[in-house]
Amino acid sequence: MADPRKIGVWQTAFLGDAVLTLSLIAALRARYPEAAIHLFVRAGLEGLFAAQPELAGIHGFAKRGSEKGLAAVLRLGRELKSQGFDLWLSAHSSARSALVAVSSGIPRRIGYDAPWFNRLAYTETVSRRFDELAEVERLMALLGPLGVGLEAPAARLVLPAPAQERARAIWETGLPEGEGPVLGVHPGSTWPTKCWPVGHFSRVLDLAASAGARILLLAGPGEEGVARAVLDGAGDPARRRTASLAGALSLPELAAVIGRLSAYLTNDSGPMHLAWVQDVPLAALFGPTTRSLGFFPRGEGSTVLERDLPCRPCGLHGHKRCPEGHHRCMTEIRPEEVWAALAPKLGLPG
Repeated sequence: MADPRKIGVWQTAFLGDAVLTLSLIAALRARYPEAAIHLFVRAGLEGLFAAQPELAGIHGFAKRGSEKGLAAVLRLGRELKSQGFDLWLSAHSSARSALVAVSSGIPRRIGYDAPWFNRLAYTETVSRRFDELAEVERLMALLGPLGVGLEAPAARLVLPAPAQERARAIWETGLPEGEGPVLGVHPGSTWPTKCWPVGHFSRVLDLAASAGARILLLAGPGEEGVARAVLDGAGDPARRRTASLAGALSLPELAAVIGRLSAYLTNDSGPMHLAWVQDVPLAALFGPTTRSLGFFPRGEGSTVLERDLPCRPCGLHGHKRCPEGHHRCMTEIRPEEVWAALAPKLGLPG
């Protein structure tokens, strides 16, 4: 079979899911160095991957907006049919993803073998082996029919120059005064039960500041109130050594700022993945989700803090409220324990 000339990779789930495809994309580039690789992501994420060197194109799909509904899915499939793709890889197992694939008529389409309708949508399917593999290796399994093994190449996020320039400017004029390593603290999440208590984050700010760290408080749209509460709950010394960038950064700029940090503290959220793909040491707080689900931060500098409780995991994503009514998975992770994990990453006493 001739090598493909134009490859589409489809992953329109959340931010973290899209970042996790970077190893697959690197492996595709190594396998087919002459092919044009196009990545399809949820609308709004395009700018994050705009400078990724392996990609010939990055495309957003507004599945929650203007492209919601069956008509938009079928229209996209028809558009893909005319664009010369000869290989399609779907990292998403939704019915929408299957419809896009089958309606495209792309000659070779690879997806997972479940749900059952995937076997009708793809020319080849592979087992996701959810209970055996971590997510990066599950994605690499999609390359099995192409003769590529499960061993994942290193993932590296490359950011657009304007985002890197914004981060550089923040380091020149926007950091708290004084010396010391810079700890990024990101207390938000889309899922309320994935959020560590505000008071615990405030306590880490106090511990970090007293040890000599400077702190950047980070938050995306809609998370500004949580960031403000964390800062309000900290003592005066910590507030003097903290600068808030809550709601002030685009997604590529957030990634560029994270890439410059000495270390990063985060809930299990999409921005967590922006750290490890840039080799930034991090501590991640896992509550309703578990490391064993496979969506954990990779790399030697990554630490997952979690509690072994019989109710965990309670889902792939989390809930608005704890199903058991106690939220022990997060409340029992103590600030002192978290600081003990962060301090060595910052080169500071624990």
